[in-house]
Amino acid sequence: MIITNLEKRIGDLTISIPELGLESGKIHGLLGGNGCGKSTLAKLLMGAMDLDAGQIDWEDCGPRDITLMAQRPYLLKRTVLENLTYPLDIRHIKPEEGEMEKWLTQAGLWEKRDQYAPGLSSGERQKLSFIRSLVFKPRFVIIDETLSNLDPESLVQFEDFIHHWQEKEHITWLIISHQLAQINDLCDQVHFMEKGRIIESGDTEQVIFNPRTETVSRYMQCQRV
Repeated sequence: MIITNLEKRIGDLTISIPELGLESGKIHGLLGGNGCGKSTLAKLLMGAMDLDAGQIDWEDCGPRDITLMAQRPYLLKRTVLENLTYPLDIRHIKPEEGEMEKWLTQAGLWEKRDQYAPGLSSGERQKLSFIRSLVFKPRFVIIDETLSNLDPESLVQFEDFIHHWQEKEHITWLIISHQLAQINDLCDQVHFMEKGRIIESGDTEQVIFNPRTETVSRYMQCQRV
């Protein structure tokens, strides 16, 4: 994905990115303080908001190849199983036999497949949102703080799942998180955002442990305290 001269104003915040490349087949992390524009950028990349100027070249991805896992997952007023199959239904994809059981078992939700999905616990809703976003095998996945409220055991489970999925599918990810350990464990490259601008990009180790800018250095020090 290549971003060129992107501009988007929302209230007092202006997203302004002259150039940014997200290398295909890599896991990218997006860091930055609250209100810097991370979630807005995610929606722009998803195509959920129109640009004021500039362009986004999705390269070999189409709109149906991109998925966004929001911080607060929206679930349909249907069963757990019906929520999981929804992305397949709208794409007219018939799941393979036993495939849905496999997905729900991995998330610990198979026994709750016939339960009303909005009645799940917060962690369970996030798990369902996570697997629902992957069930149709997207090529670009944006995770907007979706994993932040998981308990430690579930978080490790899904980090392992992302690694396993990446080894098999080699898709592109953009993970928005305040958790440095999570970004360090998962991501190949990291991009840091401040006041609507990307002020530093690079390999994960370089950005987290040897940042080039004073702003990023202060942020990393505060997060590690």
